[in-house]
Amino acid sequence: MKAKITLLFTFLFIGLNLVNSQSNEEDMATLSIMTEYAKAKNYEAAYKPFMELRQRNPKFNRAIYVYGEKILGDKIKKSTGTEKVAFVNDLLKLWDERGTHFASKTPKGEYAAKGCQLMYDHKSILNKTDQELYECFDAAYNLDKATFKNPKSLYIYFKLMVALYDGGKKPAKDLFNKYDDVAEKIEDEVKLASGKLNKLIEKEDAGTALASKEKKYKKYYSQVLTAYDKVSGSIDSELGERANCENLIPLYTKDFEEYQNDAVWLKRAVSRMFYKECTDDPLYERLVKAYDELSPSADTKVFVAGILMKKGKTSEAEGYFNEAYDLEEDTFKKSKLAYRIGTILKKKGKYGKARGYFRNALKLNPSNGRPHLAIATMYAASANRCGDTTFNKRAVYWLAADEARKAGRVDPTLKKASAQSAKSYSAKAPSKSDIFSAANSGQTIRIGCWIGASVTVPKV
Repeated sequence: MKAKITLLFTFLFIGLNLVNSQSNEEDMATLSIMTEYAKAKNYEAAYKPFMELRQRNPKFNRAIYVYGEKILGDKIKKSTGTEKVAFVNDLLKLWDERGTHFASKTPKGEYAAKGCQLMYDHKSILNKTDQELYECFDAAYNLDKATFKNPKSLYIYFKLMVALYDGGKKPAKDLFNKYDDVAEKIEDEVKLASGKLNKLIEKEDAGTALASKEKKYKKYYSQVLTAYDKVSGSIDSELGERANCENLIPLYTKDFEEYQNDAVWLKRAVSRMFYKECTDDPLYERLVKAYDELSPSADTKVFVAGILMKKGKTSEAEGYFNEAYDLEEDTFKKSKLAYRIGTILKKKGKYGKARGYFRNALKLNPSNGRPHLAIATMYAASANRCGDTTFNKRAVYWLAADEARKAGRVDPTLKKASAQSAKSYSAKAPSKSDIFSAANSGQTIRIGCWIGASVTVPKV
């Protein structure tokens, strides 16, 4: 009897394996057909095997969802009316199914944001309001901030907040807080991409050629930085005059008592008033003092130094700048800090010390070309002061043009600005006829004062 039972289970086991084997073969064949059509971008032909496999065995292979997204995207693009709505909803459903069957390969924030973006892109046929869409993006952001990093979606997220504020559905406080959320998120992503790009730039600068794969990564990181740079400018444009001093000062005055012990609130308030040039109001100094007392840091020291500068206490202010720079340990933040200090000193006409900070910023973050453009601007502004003859004064513009070109070489976001600046400076430098008249072709000219550099006259 026992032998018969054992034999029965053996036949059942073999039978199940045969069924599974046949099922797997069928699924593999369907997957292969779908994949071949999809790779050839014949999405219409790929739709039938895709749907069959998706319904029969949704956890068989992640390719169901990778190619399925493209297949349904094609259907959405080519359909209209209720049919388009059905395909949009099916793509949303597909992403949910992917999250169920391949959770570890489906980042929650990324895919939640993709769903919101899809609904935003088709909001008219889906009858979605700005409020509904904002709540969708907000839920995605709060669900998994780390993987909510698509530049376009971050921009739309903030744009919807602006629309709600303009429509009287969100207060100014919420608008400014959301701006800070998105701006800080963009900065985090820029920091990550810059760090990876800097390693490749440093390798090239050391004379080592990049491998084929590294060149692709360099191009990718450059594209990422360009995308975030555009989005950063776009959210600033969206905020626009809504964050002017007339709006900020009453808001922060009203909220100060409630938030004076909140370091994050103080940092954001001080930063926004600083960048919006609301620093003449007494509230600014009050905020800075509260921020420095509550959470002293490199950041607070720079703000304190700015106030001292305004009061004419230059020497004391420069001491605070040095202290701030020494305090900061994070490389990316230290680079940003050096650029900030350099910019403040540049505005005060302290070009030599400003250049020192700009050069420090470049050492810490070589893929940020803005310090190069700032140095070029200072060179050009000093042409009349630092040249000892008419020719040598104009020769300073060669230095400025060369510095401007460096910005475009290291920073993909500044290629256009770099080229325009270099062209403008070169046009002000001595012409070929000037060089011929001066009879100094190929000679080296020493530029004095704070610049303290040499420039070689082009050969003609």
